[in-house]
Parts: sequence; structure tokens; C-alpha cells
Amino acid sequence: MSGQRGGDAGDSSRRRGMRTRREVLGDEHVDGAVERTSEFTADFQDLVTRYAWDEIWNRPGLDRRTRSAITLTALVAGRHTEELAMHVRAALRNGLTPEEVKEVLLQCAVYCGVPAANAAFAVAQRVLEGDA
Repeated sequence: MSGQRGGDAGDSSRRRGMRTRREVLGDEHVDGAVERTSEFTADFQDLVTRYAWDEIWNRPGLDRRTRSAITLTALVAGRHTEELAMHVRAALRNGLTPEEVKEVLLQCAVYCGVPAANAAFAVAQRVLEGDA
């Protein structure tokens, strides 16, 4: 990757981030993302791996279940439905139950808006039924 920085520290952060990314999202998803990485997207993938998946997801202040609930909320609030299915699966992998996912989305309906929550419920239902 052309713009990688940090030497040994960057390599260590990248390894930790990739391990966390695989634990949260699953090997199949991460393998696909790695396979689709191009020269153009390599620096972005490196940034996401080191900062999101190591620096943020590996902080000690919140457990992964809580981080998943927050992530679902942020995705609903931002209407980022293109990433919602991936993070519903991650939330389940991180120990949230389908009932808890539903509760997060109901909370989002009040604070993020009914249309955003409606779209999120549709995505989550497809995931829970195995269609996404």
C-alpha cells in the first residue's frame, strides 16, 4: 500500500485491527474486502483497519456489544443502509440478540426518525431471515 505509515507501530496496529475486523465482521466479509482492494483504495483500507478496527474497536472503555449497538445507531442516524446489514451481522456476532437489535432500532425511530428506522428494520429483517 503506497501511503502506509508508522513502520513497526503501523504494522502492529494493522495486525491488531485486522484481527478485530475479522472477529467482528467475519473472515468471509474481510476476505472479500481485501480481495476488492485496489491501488486506489489501499490507503483507505489501511486507514479503516488501523484506526477504526484497532484504535477505536480495541479501546477498553466499551465492550463490543455496546460498540455494535452504537454503530447500528450511527448507521441509522446517518442513513447508511449500505453498511447496515454488515453491522447487524456483526452485532449478532458480538452477542446482541435479535430482540436487542430490534430495541436499538426502536430507539432509533424516536431519535433518528421513523423513515430511517423503517429502512433499518427492512435491512435487519433481511439479515435475520438470512436473505442479506
